[in-house]
Amino acid sequence: MAQDLKLPDSAQVLQNFDTKKAITVIVGISIVAVLLLFWLIYFKPPAVVQLPWIKNLSALNATFNGLSTIFLILGFNEIRKKQFDRHMNYMISAFLSSTLFLVSYVIYHTFVGDTKFMSEGFIRYIYFFILITHIILSVFVVPLVLTTFFFALSGQFVRHRKLAKWTFPIWLYVSITGVLVFAFLKIFG
Repeated sequence: MAQDLKLPDSAQVLQNFDTKKAITVIVGISIVAVLLLFWLIYFKPPAVVQLPWIKNLSALNATFNGLSTIFLILGFNEIRKKQFDRHMNYMISAFLSSTLFLVSYVIYHTFVGDTKFMSEGFIRYIYFFILITHIILSVFVVPLVLTTFFFALSGQFVRHRKLAKWTFPIWLYVSITGVLVFAFLKIFG
């Protein structure tokens, strides 16, 4: 059973945290992160210094999103087989690749700013539908992922399972559409 899963020693510390306080901190961090990203992309002018390798970060971002997608699917398959340790390893890998994406994304947008989609016609509507749903759901995915991880690492597996049913499809959608946004910008941008 999941309740019999031995947590890593470092995660056992989370069992002593007050759940309400932990979720409050997670929501606070998420709000600050979203506001920072919104400012960075839409209001902060791009950095004056242009480094040649920065333009390659968009491809790296898509790669990290693609890896997150793969790890999420593998983690989902493992939990269906009740392979809890493998599930945990894949989900931590998805979390790490998403975190690396976020770091690379912040660096990229610090130097580049907002990226414009220049194509016209029906493809523009498709792109903006994908982009807008991606942005809206990415705002929610950060607190969902952090809270889902908190429940797992604090041994609250019933709550973890209930929240993961929402977190998984949203996180998967955000990861997949992150790759699609990159592809649309490269092909049609």
